[in-house]
Amino acid sequence: MTIEIREAAEADAAQGCEVMQRSIRELCFADHQGKAEILARWLANKHPDAFKGWLTQPGNSLMVAVEDGAVLAVGAVTDRGEITLNYVSPDARFRGISRTLLAELERRAAERGNTICTLTSTATARSFYLANGYAETGPARHNFGTTSGFPMRKMLK
Repeated sequence: MTIEIREAAEADAAQGCEVMQRSIRELCFADHQGKAEILARWLANKHPDAFKGWLTQPGNSLMVAVEDGAVLAVGAVTDRGEITLNYVSPDARFRGISRTLLAELERRAAERGNTICTLTSTATARSFYLANGYAETGPARHNFGTTSGFPMRKMLK
């Protein structure tokens, strides 16, 4: 099957949110350590109404990776070049989908005139971003009560 990276649509909201929720719960244990209060804060905006809001948010590009009609990953980048979402389904991990989606988010940022992409990485994704050319720019921000939240940036070509 071929992976398609495309603009997200309202019809993707339920599947997209399921991908994000499963990614956080199942893949990001190093970040939330199974603590209910951290999970609750992190998952609070991962619901279809929020997803639909991100679709119409000015200056935001919400993208999905789809295979055979199934959403496998969700990503977003702002017109300022900040990657705000990059989640992959646990069922699709290590297939190059996150890397392909990241490249599309970076391309979108460059189209908007950015020479740098920024993001805040989880502990789980930290090595992924480092391997994809990102460098840390400061100490962890402790997002959602975690010990992670590593600010990073990458110069775009």
